[in-house]
Amino acid sequence: MRRASTLASSVLSRTLVTAYDGGTTTASVQHRLLQVALYGSSSTTTNSSFTRWRWFSPVVNSFSGGSGRVVSLGFAGALLSFALAASVSQEVYAKEPPPPELVPKDVVLYQYEACPFCNKVKAFLDYYDIPYKVVEVNPLSKKEIKWSDYKKVPILMVDGEPLVESSDIIDELGYKILPKKHVDSAPDDDEEKNWRRWVDNHLVHILSPNIYRNISEALESFDYITSNGNFSFIEKTSVKYAGAASMYFVSKNLKKRYNITDERAALYEAAETWVAALNGREFLGGSKPNLADLAVFGVLRPIRYLRSGRDMVEHTHIGEWYTRMENAVGDSSRIKA
Repeated sequence: MRRASTLASSVLSRTLVTAYDGGTTTASVQHRLLQVALYGSSSTTTNSSFTRWRWFSPVVNSFSGGSGRVVSLGFAGALLSFALAASVSQEVYAKEPPPPELVPKDVVLYQYEACPFCNKVKAFLDYYDIPYKVVEVNPLSKKEIKWSDYKKVPILMVDGEPLVESSDIIDELGYKILPKKHVDSAPDDDEEKNWRRWVDNHLVHILSPNIYRNISEALESFDYITSNGNFSFIEKTSVKYAGAASMYFVSKNLKKRYNITDERAALYEAAETWVAALNGREFLGGSKPNLADLAVFGVLRPIRYLRSGRDMVEHTHIGEWYTRMENAVGDSSRIKA
């Protein structure tokens, strides 16, 4: 997982063996080790690093003629420090695609771009690298789902079969593509199940009052929605302004329904509650995200770079976990039209 760390460990062990076994380290090897230690990599050289190298060159040359043992230990220490920093900043997490024979052939998601439930489904599809198409539903006319008796989103069509309700979609699709990893057989007090329920029953209800906290933020959100949807100019204008005004008033009702007095404080508290649940782990699932990680990440993803999301990251400790999740989920597997 951490290629930089592994490489550094290998080079470091060889360097230390040379130092403690009394071997001779050549000047060229010492020169390269210090170059790697100073810049993290010597395979590419920018203008600024070339300038720095010219400045350090006399120092390197003076070291090259010294004691092999002392120089090797010095290089080892420097290399270890830089490698540890590189391993922290360049963590690479692999997606977990299912066996090709289990991947559905035709997946279409009917969604609203900023809908937390839709984004929860997309986080699952992206992480498991399942290709899918997107149909953006007009939130006013809903003409794109006139064919369906179910008038909410998300609706996921999987090889012609409609699936509804975000958690049910993930469970049903999980049966198909992840038969060995499915958690439905877990006891009711299972940690992953409990936190998935927390997302559906608590976290999502905090988001709308924050996204649509005032007219300015409501317009920001709908500007994001319409810029990602397949709308005509007239539709974009009507959806942006009518939708923003409508959701502003809806959010006020949601605050009353869920007894939210300060929407930002509620958001910050939820973020810190999730961080506490990690208990020092990279993810709730340990070294890899589980369905609860994907659920929290999914519902937060549409707000992350809106004002509410920026405030959340600035005022809580959730940012590091969120960045790890961005790296783990990686690029979208959405098929561009």
